[in-house]
Amino acid sequence: MVRGTTLILKVTVFVIALPILALCIFVLPLIAKEASEFYPAYWIYPAITALYATAIPYFVALFQALRLLSYIDKDKAFSELSVRALKIIKYCAFTISILLAACMPFLFVIAQDDDAPGLAALGLVITFAPIVIAVFAAVLEKLLKNAIEIKSENDLTV
Repeated sequence: MVRGTTLILKVTVFVIALPILALCIFVLPLIAKEASEFYPAYWIYPAITALYATAIPYFVALFQALRLLSYIDKDKAFSELSVRALKIIKYCAFTISILLAACMPFLFVIAQDDDAPGLAALGLVITFAPIVIAVFAAVLEKLLKNAIEIKSENDLTV
């Protein structure tokens, strides 16, 4: 595979990491400060903590994506290392979805107080997006396992 195509994907991984990093550093503290004026701390702290906690599996998944791209560069795409990277990405996506689902009750209370039903719907969409990624990673993992098995069978017969 041409090295330039994976280089573009690696740069893309870094680019999608920047908004979440900026969100964690700049935006979430402002949201917490603003929300503390209107809502009690026992509503804000769990929600903000869960949002910060989602950043950890997000960056782990991005790191695994970078590792997967480096395996492709080294012609090790059909290896157990690639399967393991996809498995970790799948688990990270499920973890993100669970943490965001844990924030949903707090979001529903805020949406009811502000009379904003679109906020709750947006929260549901954001919660289900990582599930789609996890299912996609699971399908890729299974396909890669099957391809590795077929490759090993062909190597044994040759």
